[in-house]
Amino acid sequence: MPDGPAPIEAIPLRRPGRWVAAAVVLVLFALFVYGAATNEAYQWDTYFSYLLDTRVAAGVWKTIQLTVLAMVIAVILGVVLAVMRLSPNPVLKATSWIYLWVFRGTPVYVQLVFWGLFPSIYKQLDLGIPFVHQFVHIEIQGLSAAFLFAVIGLALNEAAYMAEIVRAGINSVNEGQTEASVALGMTWSQTMRRTVLPQAMRVIIPPTGNELIGMLKTTSLVAAVPYTLDLYGRVRDISGANFQPIPLLLVAATWYLVITSILMIGQYYLERYYSKGASRKLTARQLRALAAAQGKPVVDIDADRDATPDTEGRERK
Repeated sequence: MPDGPAPIEAIPLRRPGRWVAAAVVLVLFALFVYGAATNEAYQWDTYFSYLLDTRVAAGVWKTIQLTVLAMVIAVILGVVLAVMRLSPNPVLKATSWIYLWVFRGTPVYVQLVFWGLFPSIYKQLDLGIPFVHQFVHIEIQGLSAAFLFAVIGLALNEAAYMAEIVRAGINSVNEGQTEASVALGMTWSQTMRRTVLPQAMRVIIPPTGNELIGMLKTTSLVAAVPYTLDLYGRVRDISGANFQPIPLLLVAATWYLVITSILMIGQYYLERYYSKGASRKLTARQLRALAAAQGKPVVDIDADRDATPDTEGRERK
């Protein structure tokens, strides 16, 4: 008498459409690469000569600085605006709503042009007691701060979008968490800071990563300030001197792709970190801790899984 049922002879389902689609895609890709490599209009010799140029590298560094500084300010201000929007205080709620209405309702390019004209609108900035005494006088018209105005313009625009992302993350947290915090005696601000925001990060991180990548590409608009020391500004100046815009645009596109790829890798690990505990499946470490807490013998989960018998009654090695 056999020890167990006979193994099932499974025949995989054939899918010829996949192979046909893959072949078509590979052929089209090969044709595109061959056409781009043999097309003299791309001027690949100029592309490789400027790819690691010191001026382009300096522009890449300025672009990274613009992206990081503007995004940090936008995230902090976005959290403040989101908390104001959810606050029971009607003044704070109305202020946040008006801010979002203005900065989301106007194009970022128009806002950057405004910040470029800021020294013409406000020639002098006075800080002190209104109508009584001013302690500090800042001459804005003679101030060369295009980089500062570019960061401010990008950050204020992005903060409006980050506020909505943070608000959506806060609303995704179960109301029971807030009620439990209040029952423990926490204030509204403590509840937001210690209970709600840490749990909302799992929802906030993915769209924030997309906004960071979008901010990187939006830095190409800071010429409206005007600020021309970023990556796109440097490439545009070089192409204006040698009259070869196509290879220089390819250089800029390559560097944008490199930085974007690095940001996507960082986003992946951040999402994986904040998604811990989102799954109902317990990890091996959690199973061992649960067994130890219940006084049961702690076994090697991975080794026990490897020793699970298969359909033929043999151990998996």
